[in-house]
Amino acid sequence: MRGLWAGLRCGAIVICALIGCAAWPAPGNAQPFPSRPITLIVPFAAGGPTDTLARILSERIAAELHTTVVVENVAGASGSIAGTRVARATPDGTTITIGHWGTHVLNGAILKLPYDVVADFEPVAMIAMGTQLIVGRKSLEANNLKELIAWLKANPGKATAGTAGAGTGAHVAGVFFKGKTGTDFQFVPYRGAGPAMIDLVAGQIDIMFDQASNSLAHAKSGAIKAFAVTSPTRLASAPDIPTVDEAGLPGLYISYWHGIWAPKNTPSEIVTKLNAAIVTVLADPAVKQRFTELGQEIPPRDQQTPASLAAFQKAETEKWWPIVKAADIKPE
Repeated sequence: MRGLWAGLRCGAIVICALIGCAAWPAPGNAQPFPSRPITLIVPFAAGGPTDTLARILSERIAAELHTTVVVENVAGASGSIAGTRVARATPDGTTITIGHWGTHVLNGAILKLPYDVVADFEPVAMIAMGTQLIVGRKSLEANNLKELIAWLKANPGKATAGTAGAGTGAHVAGVFFKGKTGTDFQFVPYRGAGPAMIDLVAGQIDIMFDQASNSLAHAKSGAIKAFAVTSPTRLASAPDIPTVDEAGLPGLYISYWHGIWAPKNTPSEIVTKLNAAIVTVLADPAVKQRFTELGQEIPPRDQQTPASLAAFQKAETEKWWPIVKAADIKPE
């Protein structure tokens, strides 16, 4: 009798085990990506140029992937707080970041980071090629770039230039501008280009070396003065603003490009799916028009791949790291 009872118990355990196995999906039957909302980390404050691009893309990416994309601003330390968070995130595609020349090239040369700007991320897509504008407060007495340089030289150390933080693109551009022109002014760091622009419009600071996507609308409205574009050609959306060559400061070219990255070891099939959604969104005429209005150029289709972003980031690193280190640019 005791043996019969033991046998029945073993049989029940086997049956329960079989039922349990049937109730749980096999690893190969896991829900396809994305089964949960995606968080798109913006490494700067809301309202800035990077944040603007993220919000243009997020809703459309969500529609393509049939999920929710939440934009989260994680500002501070020139974007490195956000970088740390994304580098340490679970590599399952549910946490991605938008970044640029500053966050994914310059930071690696200037800051002591708890992550590697190349090795700890998976490139997803290049999304935009932009430029900077050299801009000033509306009440500034200079009306062109030569007059601005003359005014700065007449007021050494007194003028203020807003940046999105020490070591950011605006800071690096300002350092190069100083070296090329023999001028001197103070840098005022903010938690993003958006807050800095608010103070420039209010006349609280004097100048900025700012992404066109952040400055263009204010320049067009007359709220600030635009002295030059840091590219060899004029912007299609602002043909009246001269290039640095035309304005008297030849060769001060700075490309402010943007890309999307995921944490290292994110599965290739997830990266491919994210890239496909982004490529589709970038082909939308409404998105193209919005980017153009912001002074951004969407790269050709063959340059929107993860491999192209990786190659471009590598080339920019090889170009800018020696320049930054030679200039001894350090966090302030």
